[in-house]
Parts: sequence; C-alpha cells; structure tokens
Amino acid sequence: MLRTLDIRDMLLIDRLELDFGPGLNVLTGETGAGKSILLDCLGFVLGWRGRAELVRKGASQGEVIAVFDLPAGHAARSVLAGAGLPVADELILRRVNGTDGRKTAFINDRRASGEVVRAVSETLVELHGQHDDGGLLNARGHRAALDAFAGHDDLLVACRAAWGARAVIAKRLAEARAALAAVQAEEDFLRHAGAELEKLAPQRGEEAELDTRRRQMQAAEKIRADVARAAQMLGPEGAEGAMRDADRWLQTAADRAEGALDAPLAALERALIELGEAASGVEAALEAMSFDPRALEACEERLFALRAAARKHGVQADDLAGLAQTLGARLAALDAGEAGIAQLEADLAEAERSYAAAAERLSAARGAAAGRLDAAMAAELAPLKLERAVFSTRIEAGEGGPEGRDAVAFTVATNPGAPAGPIDKIASGGELSRFLLALKVVLARGADALVLIFDEIDRGVGGATADAVGRRLAKLSEGAQVLVVTHSPQVAARGATHFRVAKSVADGMTTSRVEPLAPAARVDEIARMIAGAEVTDAARAAAEALLAG
Repeated sequence: MLRTLDIRDMLLIDRLELDFGPGLNVLTGETGAGKSILLDCLGFVLGWRGRAELVRKGASQGEVIAVFDLPAGHAARSVLAGAGLPVADELILRRVNGTDGRKTAFINDRRASGEVVRAVSETLVELHGQHDDGGLLNARGHRAALDAFAGHDDLLVACRAAWGARAVIAKRLAEARAALAAVQAEEDFLRHAGAELEKLAPQRGEEAELDTRRRQMQAAEKIRADVARAAQMLGPEGAEGAMRDADRWLQTAADRAEGALDAPLAALERALIELGEAASGVEAALEAMSFDPRALEACEERLFALRAAARKHGVQADDLAGLAQTLGARLAALDAGEAGIAQLEADLAEAERSYAAAAERLSAARGAAAGRLDAAMAAELAPLKLERAVFSTRIEAGEGGPEGRDAVAFTVATNPGAPAGPIDKIASGGELSRFLLALKVVLARGADALVLIFDEIDRGVGGATADAVGRRLAKLSEGAQVLVVTHSPQVAARGATHFRVAKSVADGMTTSRVEPLAPAARVDEIARMIAGAEVTDAARAAAEALLAG
C-alpha cells in the first residue's frame, strides 16, 4: 500500500505531503489544476519515463519520496534482496532531480540504479488510463493476463521447463552437426595425414637422438683410418714387437753385465705395461667406431623423414606424435559423429513430444479459463451499462515458445450482430474505459499487493453509467488500494479518501496544492463537480445524496 507521498520543488508543487488510505482514493479538481502533475511526480519516484524538465522554476533540485507498506511475501522483497538492498516492512523510495537533468535514486536510504527502481516499482504500482496501450489494451499482455486469471502456474512452469530442455538439446544437436560438417570437409586430409603419421610412428625426442647418432657416425667415418694405423703401430708388428725384441736381447746380456742392465730392464717392463694399456684403449676406440654404413643411411633416412613431415604440417618434429593423436581423435569423432547425431535427434524428438504435451495441457487449461473469463466479463459488463456488448477471449495457434503455442487476444463486439475486433479498435472512448475497468475487476484476484492507479478512466461516461463505474471501482478497492483521478462526481462519491487538487498564483508564481477533504468539504467539491462554477443548494443536495450512496 502507498502510505505517503512527499513532493518538494517539482513542476508547480513547492511542498506537498499526502497520506493515502486503504481502499479507494480519489483525486478531483478543475481541468488544469495539476492532477496529472501529481501522477508525474509519483511516476518520477517510481522510475517511470516522463517529462524531461521536472524541477520547479527557481529551485536547485526537486525531490519525491514515496513510502509503501510491504506485507510478508510481497514480490518487491525478492527484488530488493536480489539487488542487495535492505528489506523491511516499510519501503522508502526517494529520487532527486537536479537542474542539470541528473537523477539520483535511493531505496531505503541506499543508492539504487534506475533499473532496480523500475523493477521494484513494477511490483508496487500499476497505472491505467483511457488510452493505456501498455497494459490490458496491449494484446501482447493478454496471454499473461489470462494465465494470471487461470492461476495455472504449475502448467506454465512445466511448459517453460520442457521448452528449456528442448532448447538445450536443439543447441547441442546444432553444434554437433556443425562440428561434423567441419570435420567432414577435411575428411580426405585427415585420413591421408593420419595414415601417413601412423606409418611414420614418430616419437618425442627421436629427432635429437637420431641427429646425435648421425653426427657420431659421420665423425667416426673420418678418423677411423688414422686410429687403425695407430693401433697397428702400437701392436706386435710395431712398437710392442720392437720393445719385446729389445727386452729379450737385454735379458740375454744381463747375466754378464754385472747388474748394469737391471734398471733399464725394469724401465722397459714398465714401458711395455703402459704400451699395452694404450694399445687396448686404441683398440676399444676403434671397436666403438665400427658401424655398418647401411646404419648411417637408415639413420639419415629416418631423420630426414621426420623433418620433412614436420615441415609439411608446420610443427616441430617433437610435436608430430601429438599431432598424430589429435588427428586420430578427430577421425574418431568423425566416425562416431553420425551415431552421436542420430542419438541427439532421437533425444530432440522426445523433448519435442514432451514440450508438445506440456503445451497442449496449457492450451486446454487456457481454453477452459477463457470460457470462465468471458462469463465473468459478461457479469461485469451488464452493471456498467454494456449488457449488449460481447467480450470474447480468442485463442489461436501461434509460434511455440517457453509459454506455449497460444496467441491470446481480447476482442469485443459492442452491439449484437456487430463484428468482433480488438478491444482498443472497436470500443469508443467511454466504452473502452468500462471494458478496461471490468477487466481489472475480473483480473483483480491476487493483485492485492499492487496499487492500482486509474487516470480519468471514467472519461466519456456520465449519469447511471458513471455511477456504475464508481461502484465497480469501489468493488475493486476491496482487494487492493486504488487511486483514481476523476471528473465524475459519481466516482468521487465512492472514495474512502478524497483529495482536491487546485492551482493558485501568488507573487507571480503559480503553484498546485493538494488537500485532503473533510466530509463537509467533500460535499462542496462534489457539488462543484455537479453544478460547475456556481454551486447551488440543489447541487449540494445531490452531492449529499451521492455520498449517502
């Protein structure tokens, strides 16, 4: 419920504090007194788009504060919690407008973005006017209105879930088909390159190992002849043989040399030992340098094959093994792709059947609810002097979506035998107001958390019809707080709380003021609405009769 509205320096209002009551609140006043200004200010604090220049002339800034009572479970609570804002039983909206056009909003004394303010306001207030094309007169909202009337939230949830599951599978199938098409486009290359690499069987680190072996064999080929000649010169045919002959000759002479040859013989023995070790080392080196020339050729062929493959595929030789695995995986995906797509197609068909069943159940429920809505509207139209009009909820097959396959439109025929058409195209101004009011009364179930605002919805009607409109507004206010801007005395008389809007000029400055009316003042105001500028006793008597109800 909207409890208070505090306006400072906005348009023609310098300072205004209003306390609203439950039930039906009516605002009356002369044309041009500023009733629309009051709604502009309320729309401003709620974040609605409106006039660009709102600050009162001569003021540095304008400010509007609206205080709402939030019952437990109100939808605004979840919006506030989701935005990280304080949640309490009292909701305070404050919005400031500077002369430079900058707007700053606060919710419960915390800065809030315009988007959050609008999200909260959607749960608080609903505005309807004679030419309201954003509410029930907009066919795009008719399906939601019918669903709200039917109360089949469980069917809506099931349909949305089925549509979501179907959409997920459809996306996966599209991605799988695209991936398969991409792989199929290079199938020949994958199979040829994969077979080539499979035959080559590259190993990580193999290139470096082959290059080292190749260089070793090439070097050995160049020095092996010199090492072989050195081994021959050190052996029995060379230095070793000569040294052993010398040793034998010295041994023969040693007996007659009186010890003179003992030291040379010992040195020669040591030399023979060192020579033997040198010869053994050379022989070992020579053995290590021995290789089959065909091994060098094979090593070079393998090395060149690896490097050629690396150049061909634009990778390092050590990455060929990984490339082979990647190509193998893509080939496996290609081979398994058709089977996977077949499974996804089967899954999608099942998901579409589930969605079709959910949508069908929702369509059936909407059809039944449409009949109940049409009957309820017929009951409401008669008291509003539209007993000959026919309201019909038309349901046609539409494109599938998360909320089913139904296109819903409210149509009317204002006279028997006349063709039915869209409600905002067929009905006249006065009829349109009454159709809209009847719809709001019928759809008001569950809307008690909303403040409903009607801006001159009774325009174009008078007499008994205006009285019927007033009674229906009063009935609507039994389940929701209702604010009505009206020029009809019959409607004003039904208000539980009555405000009069007036304009005055002082010191060359025009201001609008709004004042709550006591019972006696209500009589005078309603009498003015009946008689015009000159209020007569007969007008006062008529006003008292209207208030007596």
